[in-house]
Amino acid sequence: MAKTNTGSVYRFYKIDGDKVTRLKRDCPRCGKGVFMAEHKDRLSCGKCGFTEFSKKDSTRAG
Repeated sequence: MAKTNTGSVYRFYKIDGDKVTRLKRDCPRCGKGVFMAEHKDRLSCGKCGFTEFSKKDSTRAG
């Protein structure tokens, strides 16, 4: 019999009593169940390649 909480899927959810919340964002192209990877400056889907870049708060000094 498998031990509880041994899979990597448990890193994507937070369980508080009876509530389950997702910690990662779902891919808008692939739908629910496909999570986007969080990089330093972007979010990307490993399945379809969809990428969202984060906006920079600081202005560019030229």
